[in-house]
Amino acid sequence: MPSLPSLLPLFLTLTGRRVLLVGGGPVAAAKLDQLLAAGADVRVVAPEVDARIEAAAAASGVAIDRRPFVPADLDAAWFVVAAATPDVNREVAIAAEPRRVFVNAVDDPANATAFLSGVVRRDGVTIAISTSGDAPALAGLLREALDAVLPEHLDEWIEEARRQRAIWRRDQVPMEERRPLLLEALNALYRRPEGLHSDRVEER
Repeated sequence: MPSLPSLLPLFLTLTGRRVLLVGGGPVAAAKLDQLLAAGADVRVVAPEVDARIEAAAAASGVAIDRRPFVPADLDAAWFVVAAATPDVNREVAIAAEPRRVFVNAVDDPANATAFLSGVVRRDGVTIAISTSGDAPALAGLLREALDAVLPEHLDEWIEEARRQRAIWRRDQVPMEERRPLLLEALNALYRRPEGLHSDRVEER
């Protein structure tokens, strides 16, 4: 079995940036939901499109070009999601390479240079899980497992971490000293008379 590529985990700011979605079926519709949730300016290129994509176009101003993909479609794109046939995905990947545009080819790792992950979003925390495109169903199962074990009071953890960060920046606390300080601050939440009712935080 060939070794999986080494990936750099990365979170992108796509708000207001053009993302090309090639494909118009149900899988493309699901990816469109993710892209719109990230605030991307999405353009869809496909000869035919799913009813969900039609609805998104009406509600969110998504541009739809009902025709086959051509390389010039990538000229204004920051990122492209190829959710079409393997042949079309390959066309997209070939055209994207010289333009230095990363491609997420859905369930087609051979034509991908970027992999959308299983994502948990809760109370300001985002956790992403990737299997380098090799086992997307496993990434989904791991996402569900992580969602189940996240702390109940994560929103209060986030609020306290933000408060502590402001103090550390004010007092110029070195980065290497901050994690144990945050651990103590989070445990202090549970010691307050009105504190949280759960287990203490344990350092990993």
